Amino acid sequence: MSDRFEINGLKIHPALYKLVEDEIAPGTGVDVQSFWSALGELVKDLGPINKALLHTRNELQAKIDEWHANNPDASLPNEAYIEFLKSIGYLLPEGDDFVIETVDV
Repeated sequence: MSDRFEINGLKIHPALYKLVEDEIAPGTGVDVQSFWSALGELVKDLGPINKALLHTRNELQAKIDEWHANNPDASLPNEAYIEFLKSIGYLLPEGDDFVIETVDV
């Protein structure tokens, strides 16, 4: 990876750096160095959260795979499967009704 640019903890491939610098950033008013620095901060802040979410996803998928291996002839969806998904936290209770409004659109 020695051919990559390192900016604020990110290792950026030259082709991606050039794409941002030459085609994406021009005309936006965003300084390329500021963009990479801000992206590096976002990755630093959100990386651990993303890693934890991926871990949870892998745990859920392993449980789902095990259920399917233990129930190869089950026709889906069925109540037992839905209850299983609820029991592992894959399906959550439906929340309250809500409304989304936009402003200045």
